[in-house]
Parts: sequence; structure tokens; C-alpha cells
Amino acid sequence: MMKRVMSLGLSLALAISLAACSGSVSEAVSSASATAEPTAAPEAEAPVTTFRIAGLKGPTTMGMVKLMSGAEAGETHQDYQVTMYGAADEVVPLLVKGDIDLAAIPANLAANLYNQTEGKVQVAAINTLGVLYVVTTGDDVKSVEDLKGKTVYSTGKGTTPEYVLNYILKENGIDPEKDLTVEYKSEATEVAAALQAADEGAIAVLPQPYVTAAQSQIEGLNVALNLTEEWNKVSTDSDLVTGVLVASTEFIEQNEAAFEEFLKDYQASIEWVNSNTADAAELVANYGIVAKPPLAQKALPACNITYVDGAEMKTKLSGYLQVLFDQNPKAVGGAMPSDDFYYGA
Repeated sequence: MMKRVMSLGLSLALAISLAACSGSVSEAVSSASATAEPTAAPEAEAPVTTFRIAGLKGPTTMGMVKLMSGAEAGETHQDYQVTMYGAADEVVPLLVKGDIDLAAIPANLAANLYNQTEGKVQVAAINTLGVLYVVTTGDDVKSVEDLKGKTVYSTGKGTTPEYVLNYILKENGIDPEKDLTVEYKSEATEVAAALQAADEGAIAVLPQPYVTAAQSQIEGLNVALNLTEEWNKVSTDSDLVTGVLVASTEFIEQNEAAFEEFLKDYQASIEWVNSNTADAAELVANYGIVAKPPLAQKALPACNITYVDGAEMKTKLSGYLQVLFDQNPKAVGGAMPSDDFYYGA
């Protein structure tokens, strides 16, 4: 009988002990669950987008040099691949075929591309204002009127230089087809070579930085006319817009966040170039845009490199394109671009 009582007591004690242990473990687990802080998931890094960018060998690419050097040094999040070309004609088919995503090109050519591709490109920013000058090795060109009867070398047939020159000539009562001879070359370097080979008194239309470069090579070459000033004399309600940045509409739609980041980097590059002329000149020379840093440093302030986007871009650019359209609809591709041409406006 005593054994049975002891056995029963041990069994009861064991049961109570197990129940107590079970309760302690449960409470511990419950307490741990209540006090443990959730572990934050690691923040996913934004994907890298490759930007295939075409630039022309001149002011439109000079503004990109900080962006280019930063990308090469791994200082930018996005992958910017910039290739330079000698003429806009080389860039257009690449953009149409989708071999590049963005291009810095003459303003009127951007409108042409928009019309030809039925809206498959958009303009994102103005990057260059007036950079065209009439230069001569003589001293008999003091006004636009003095170009009558002369031979003028120029680059950019079918793009900004031709249309700007023709507009200014016509507004001054000069017929570009009859009153003078304009001999077009494919690149600014060819224009400089023609000046060098010509007799004294030769005349040409050149953009910066080629004006500065040519002056270093051709004795007596001087600036006779600033075509931005001549434009402003005959067109008081529009700006002379030389270059713009365009992008494939499809590329923008597929990479909106990355594209916005690029525009910020691009604007920062242009602002840095304008604020750090000496350092920018070194990069400009390193990339082969201008032969030597001193020439680049001298040319940069005259290149009118800028960054204008949004509504202000639309106002300036549409005004300029309207002047060209009124002169010759073919200058902008036969029709004025619609509102969707202007990104962010």
C-alpha cells in the first residue's frame, strides 16, 4: 500500500514538473518572439542602364566631357557610352535604326527626325545656343551686305548653318541662290583647309571651337560677323538654337528613372564645364575635340554651351523652328513638331 502511494506521488510530482517545464519553455518562446526585432531586407540596388550616346565633334560634346570622364572612372551609376562623329549625317541613320539611344545634333535636324520617324524621337534639352561666326582673312566684310558677290565656305548643308545663314541673308535682302556663292564642305576641318588654301580675303562660316582652332593656324584670320548678333537684329522674338539632345521615345519609355538620372548627370556636366574652364579644356583636348588645352580654354566661353529643358526649352526651340519653317518647311521636315516632341514640357 505504501509503495502504491509513493508511486502515485512520484507520478503526480513528475506530471507537475513536466507541466511547469512546458509552461516555462512556452513562455520563453513567446517572450523571444515578442522582443525579437524583424531583420530589414537588404535594399536592392537600382539596375544599371547602358546609354549609347552619339555626339558631334564640337560644342555639343564639349559639354559632355565631365560626364564621359566620370563614366570611364566608374563615378556614375549608369553606363554612359559616348561616341563622337564628324558630321550629323553619320548619326541620323544610327538613331533611326536603333543603334544608338541618344544624340546631340543640330536643332532643326531633331525636328526632321521627329517628322521622318513619326514621333519616335523626342528632344530632351537644348545644349548649345548660337556658335556660328563669319570669318575672313581680309578686312572688307563689315556687315551682312558685304557678303554680296562673294564666295563663302561653310559646313552643315541641310542643317543649322545653312538655314541660319539663309535666313539672315534673306532678311537682309540678299538671295542666297543668286547674290553670292556658298560652297559647302562636309566637316568644319575641310572649311578651315579651304580657307588656308584660298587667296587673301577668303570668307567662311565656322562654328566654335573651330573658329579658335583655325585662327591658330591661319595668319590674319579674324571674326567679321557674329551670326547670333545678326540673328537677333532680324528676329526679336526667337533665339538662335544651335544644338539639342534627342532620345529614342521607346528608350525613354523603357528607362524613365534611368533617363531622369542621366539628365541630372548631363546638366551637372555642362555646369561643371562652364564653371571650370581650365580643367574642362584639358578633358576637351584629351578627347580630341580640340587639339590643345589652351585652344579649348580660349574657345569654351564662346561656345554658348548651356542646359535648358522643360517649358523653357519648348518656348525657345519652337520659336526657332517656327522661323525656319516660315522660311522653308523642309528645314524642319515639312511640318512643325507636335507637343509630344518636347520631353518634360
